[in-house]
Amino acid sequence: MTADSSAMGRALDLAAEAAAADEIPVGAVVLDRAGRIVGEGRNDREKTHDPTGHAEVLALRRAAASTGSWNLEGHTLVVTLEPCLMCAGAILQARVGRVVFGAWDDKAGAAGSMYDVLRDRRLPYRAEVVGGVQADASAELLRAFFTARR
Repeated sequence: MTADSSAMGRALDLAAEAAAADEIPVGAVVLDRAGRIVGEGRNDREKTHDPTGHAEVLALRRAAASTGSWNLEGHTLVVTLEPCLMCAGAILQARVGRVVFGAWDDKAGAAGSMYDVLRDRRLPYRAEVVGGVQADASAELLRAFFTARR
């Protein structure tokens, strides 16, 4: 199992926890240069009533607290769903060098689907993007969550 796949496994566990808490099932982890998890998060907007309560933002906050720096250059963010515009902006502000995600988000994705913010050459900082890692498992969590609510 690759490091990306292993980290995605943890992100999927976090996404399942989010679903069990009636949150949209998205989970994220931040890996340091050695591949150790230094921050993790899962969606918690419903619980906290915080519009920024996305898994990526929470994982970035925790990674910054854990490392003692907002600058996460050389780190990797692994998330179950393609980041949205807000999360892509936070990723770039944190200087995360690499983003790995599971399912593509054709409605709001900002890493290649709707927009490609993370690799936009007009911006002063860009991230490497790897999409589709365990995409089926990520998409199934989302599909089951929304099917149960319709």
